[in-house]
Amino acid sequence: MVFWEGYVSDEVMGIFAPIVVYWLYGGFYQLLPPLDGYRLHTRKEEEEKNLLSLSKVVKGVLLQQLLQAAVAHALFLLTSTADESGITIQPSIPVQFVQIIIGMLVMDTWQYFMHRYMHQNKFLYRHVHSQHHRLVVPYAIGALYNHPLEGLLLDTIGGAIAFLTSGMTARTSVFFFCFATVKTVDDHCGLWLPGNIFHIFFQNNTAYHDIHHQLPGTKYNYSQPFFSIWDKILGTHMPYTLVKRPEGGFEARLVKEVKD
Repeated sequence: MVFWEGYVSDEVMGIFAPIVVYWLYGGFYQLLPPLDGYRLHTRKEEEEKNLLSLSKVVKGVLLQQLLQAAVAHALFLLTSTADESGITIQPSIPVQFVQIIIGMLVMDTWQYFMHRYMHQNKFLYRHVHSQHHRLVVPYAIGALYNHPLEGLLLDTIGGAIAFLTSGMTARTSVFFFCFATVKTVDDHCGLWLPGNIFHIFFQNNTAYHDIHHQLPGTKYNYSQPFFSIWDKILGTHMPYTLVKRPEGGFEARLVKEVKD
């Protein structure tokens, strides 16, 4: 039993819930006061380094979410296991938990290698992936600001593969994709807030991904959105240290920079 049962189908929730969650969670960060004491970059840095208007970022995200919704709709149509009465038998909670873990690992694997390839292939980086890196100072609402081709290949197809290989139902996918969305938004929020559970339970977090957005770190910390396993296995893991800025806030510095 889920709260939307009897109101909308699992498939409709699977299509639209991650989009709604994105704007709610990203909007929450956008509406917060400046919080200069917790920022990983100063407001001045954000104004100087990010050359994109907020409206352009919003339009880019909406385009990606339109493609995402279309693929999700097709995916649910092709994989539906509902009986003649429209009921889908749901697996047990432990099975769903395992499916979500498998989905996380599969998504991480796909995104690591696709993300890394987009950095190594000069054509793809220049014409596709560099669009995401135009936000040198990441912020929450810009988490899914990508070139449409990257949004399709990296996020949407990666999510579809995770869904298919894990065997999860549309209902389970609602929780999986909403969690992945919240994690992605948080990784781009640009704030190091005390008590943030993602910073406590995940090494791959806001500061970890911030290193990747800095020029010296663009060849490191490709892993997203959950774990840093592939970075550690394949030698692209760049540890960092958080240094307090005199004017307030923190700076995520590459460990090798600190040693130098």
